[in-house]
Amino acid sequence: MYWVYALLSILDGSIYVGMTQDLDRRMGEHLRGKVRSTRYRRPLRLIYSVECSSRKEARRLEVYLKSGEGRRFLKSKIG
Repeated sequence: MYWVYALLSILDGSIYVGMTQDLDRRMGEHLRGKVRSTRYRRPLRLIYSVECSSRKEARRLEVYLKSGEGRRFLKSKIG
């Protein structure tokens, strides 16, 4: 199983979208500053996560969430 997730930076309002097989481990890495892409955007808040049955499905969803339409969807989740 794979997870696709989105994090909101409380610092600058940016959204990070990623994919992982272990969401708890990956969230810990983000929150401890172990991920270069989000290290200086902390604190972070998980705004969206969904479990996918295959890597291919997860990758498609990740690409969608990084698109303009996907970004609008994620912004609707903030609040």
